Formats: sequence, C-alpha cells, structure tokens
Amino acid sequence: MSFLDIKNPRVAIPVVLIAGIFWSFGALVVRYIDGAAQVPWQYLFTRGLVIFIILNVYLYLAEGNTFLQNYLKIGLSGVVGSIGLACAMMSFIWSITHTTAAVTLLMLAAMPFITAILGYIFLKEKIFPDTLISILVAAIGIGFMALNSKEIGTLSGLLFGLLSALGFSVFSISLRWRKDTPKFTTVSLAGIICSLVSAVVIIKSESSFISTSKNELLFALHGTLVCTGLILYSISSKNLPAAELTLLSLTEVVGGIFWVWLPIFGINEIPSTNTIIGGFLVLSAIFYFSLITQKNRRFIGMT
Repeated sequence: MSFLDIKNPRVAIPVVLIAGIFWSFGALVVRYIDGAAQVPWQYLFTRGLVIFIILNVYLYLAEGNTFLQNYLKIGLSGVVGSIGLACAMMSFIWSITHTTAAVTLLMLAAMPFITAILGYIFLKEKIFPDTLISILVAAIGIGFMALNSKEIGTLSGLLFGLLSALGFSVFSISLRWRKDTPKFTTVSLAGIICSLVSAVVIIKSESSFISTSKNELLFALHGTLVCTGLILYSISSKNLPAAELTLLSLTEVVGGIFWVWLPIFGINEIPSTNTIIGGFLVLSAIFYFSLITQKNRRFIGMT
C-alpha cells in the first residue's frame, strides 16, 4: 500500500499522464546508448539493480522495516509474475535494438489483448464479443507491421516485442490470480532476477560488468524512469476506471514514438508506412477496447 494515494480524479489523471511521459522516454534513452545491441546484459544488470534499490527504498519509506515481510508473502503468484516481468524486460532490449521504437512500443501496446486471452485461459475470465473484435483489429495491425519488418530484416525485433508484451501480461495475470500479491515487491524481484541472469551470462562470456560511463548513466536513468513512473502510477491509478487508464497508457506509446522522431533529439527515426497503418489499427483497437471497458464498468487499481 502506498503512503500517498491520490483520490481526486482531477489530480490523479494528470499524475498518470506524467507517469506515462516518464515511461515514454525509455526508447529515447536506449537510442542514446552506444552500441546498445552489443551491451544488452550490462544494460539489464545495471537497470535491474537500480529498479531493485529504488523500489526497496520506496517501500521502506512507505512501510518501514515491515516491507521485508512482503518477500515472505510473495507466494507462487509473485514468483510467476516476477519471472514474467523479468522476461519482458529482457525481451524489450532485444526488440528495440533490432527494430524501430515505433514497432516495439506498438507491440507493447497490444498487451491488454494478450492479457485478455491469458485471463480467459488461466483465470476463466469472459471475453466479450467486442473484446474479440478489438483483438482481431489489433492482430491485423500487427500483421501489417510484421510484413514490413520482414522486408527490412527486423522481424526478430517485432517478435521480441510481442514476447515482451506477453511477459508483461503474465505479470498482470499473476496479480489478478492472487489480488494480495505485493506488486512493488514483485517488480523489485523481477529487477534482481534480471541482474542475476545477466551476471551469469557476463561471467560465462568473460565480459565486463561495466560499460562506458555514458552507457552506465543511461542504464541507471532508464531504471529510474521506470520506477518513478511506476510509483506515480501507483499512487494515482487506484480510483480511476480501467477505460481511462487504458487511454492514458497511450501516452507512453505516442510519446515514445514522438521523442525518437523529434529532430531536436537527433535520432530522427521515422516509422515506415506499414508501421503507421498497423499502428493506427492497434491504437484504434485500444481506443475501442477502452470504450467497451467503460461500458462494462470494469476497474483496475494498484495498491
């Protein structure tokens, strides 16, 4: 539970938007990493440690010494969720270093639909016909982007993006499987899993744990952005409808694509025509999904 919960929607909505903006800078940060495709394990090692440290400091401030008890209460759902989230974090760096930021972020945007399918399979949650329409439209959009990715040799990036979305969905389902699963502790555990796996790979490959000073700062910055966004999202999302949260989550996708395109940042990454068409279909499906979610009055919250 957070020591600061924002219950006023007029305040909560801007804070959730700010959380999305923090997350949206992740793709830009990765683009500034020198030779990002050659240092994925160093990136995951440092970023995982930063996530673990920041979240545990936050939990200590929120709960005092009792926060350590959360690790004893994490249970099977928390372990499954942390492994899923760790896989998502690992897949993300392979995705974004092998395709455009637009493709990676749009694959992550498809997460609500993957979560709905997993919820149906494992939690026996109903999938309404309107949800199936949204999933179908999003799948067509992903198909458009996959065709383009195959042409420019970045299909692996798209597939890793989908794998990352699947990992995030496993994390989401694990929290719904047992609703008292400590969320921040699960994320913290995912961070340290990334660091431990990375450490094993680095040691076996006889590589260095440390990249350049610039890269290490960027690794840590990305971890800080993730944690800051998560904390802001947590304290403000509890009393907002799922429909609004789904729409607000688009801030990360649209913002992330915009930052790497904006000439002032020097990346100038322009999405292809197929990516724009496919992305439009995915975002349209999310918008439609948010409308039917509001109609069904389904709420989600972070504790």
